[in-house]
Amino acid sequence: MCVKKPEGRSLRSIPSVDSVLRHPGLQPLLARHGHSLVTEAVREVVERIRAQARDGGAAPDDTVEQPEIVTAVEAALRRSTSSSLRRVINATGVVVHTNLGRARLSDEALARVGLAGGCPVSLEYDVATGERGSRTSHLARPLALLFPDHGALAVNNNAAAVLLALNTLAEGKEVVLSRGELVEIGGSFRIPDIMAKSGARLKEVGTTNRTRLSDYAGAIGPSTGLVLKVHTSNYRIVGFTEETGVAELSGLARERGIPLMVDQGSGCLRSLSAAGVRDEPTVAAILEQGADLVTFSGDKLLGGPQAGIAVGRRDLIAAMSRNPLHRALRLDKMTIAALEATLDAWARGAEAIEVPGMRMILASRETLRERAEHLRAALEGPLGDAARVDVIEGESRVGGGAAPMEALPTALVRIRPLAAHGTPGLWTERLRAHEIPVIAMVRDEALLLDPRSIEPYEETTVVEALRAAARPTEAKLPVNPHTR
Repeated sequence: MCVKKPEGRSLRSIPSVDSVLRHPGLQPLLARHGHSLVTEAVREVVERIRAQARDGGAAPDDTVEQPEIVTAVEAALRRSTSSSLRRVINATGVVVHTNLGRARLSDEALARVGLAGGCPVSLEYDVATGERGSRTSHLARPLALLFPDHGALAVNNNAAAVLLALNTLAEGKEVVLSRGELVEIGGSFRIPDIMAKSGARLKEVGTTNRTRLSDYAGAIGPSTGLVLKVHTSNYRIVGFTEETGVAELSGLARERGIPLMVDQGSGCLRSLSAAGVRDEPTVAAILEQGADLVTFSGDKLLGGPQAGIAVGRRDLIAAMSRNPLHRALRLDKMTIAALEATLDAWARGAEAIEVPGMRMILASRETLRERAEHLRAALEGPLGDAARVDVIEGESRVGGGAAPMEALPTALVRIRPLAAHGTPGLWTERLRAHEIPVIAMVRDEALLLDPRSIEPYEETTVVEALRAAARPTEAKLPVNPHTR
């Protein structure tokens, strides 16, 4: 049977954008948001009515007079004016989740960011003398406590720290680097590309899987400005391999009078072997083994804001700070505030309590099992007969390119929806459509929640989101105002 689509009167009755803009109910919106934003919202609503009419829906003559059109325009405005950077709940068990913003800031860091953002602050002003100060001074004390007898400098991310170091120490010169360490990490960040932009020339040594000390020794010559070693992120080379360690490489570099730089990357400041992470060297250990300069991130294992930190010989740090490129890469006041608070926590030995990421990584299997059982019990009532819920053993990940081969033992809440209530994939869509989206995992026909990356205060929201997801498949969920 052929169904004839609406023609003529139905489509002709759809109001024009101009006529909707004259609606009395829209005048307060025009005054508040301005003509351009409201017009865009009205166009969206009118086009939606037009599409419904084409698909067989009715478009009454007095559409423009209906109060519903004002409500629809208000909803469209909320979508267009709300922030696209939204709060979500990370239930994946990946603690330093790059796609979800990496490290959570501590309460103290957040408080200092609020102060720095909302008030005039002594960013480059010495209150005691009344003269101009330096923004680098705010991080000097905690960095000196963490790395005594070394200089330190912070810029806006670790790629910037690497770029600044290469440009300062090896512009126009060769940098010797193992082929097995020519890394690429997320966002197409490649060491060779950064090196080219710095003005240094890459000199590869060894092979992908084996690089000996003799390879470095044979490559160092009159044109060598730096020896670089990169701690590989997101991957490991295993099997028939050989790697030259920092200690023996530093001896060669010192003998030849060439600085040795190590890109540590993850910002690991303490041994995590007790938590099951054994392949992340600490920054202090690398310095003790003889590295002249170490660079690392502020927003991975350190648990602070996005930043790059260089620590090492004072003369090298001083040269980097004098480089004109340093100004282009410098930190803003809110990043300094957050990083200062984070470094303070580490300097006081309070990171396991105050820094959220470190607290999550160090959480014990027993603690996580208790939290998983508590969450399971909280879900039994709301989910009713919609799903089967139990607790199973599982694995978490550090994330952020750190310890890619290491797993953290955890307990997972496993949710298996019954047929009438949809598939696990549908449930994840519903969880993402919640007012505060919950990001979970799907594996083996089940939805999995890892309490390691969920803060205790977020559990109530997780339960509410799952209650909404448990509705029968034919039930219509409320529209998320943030979903376009």
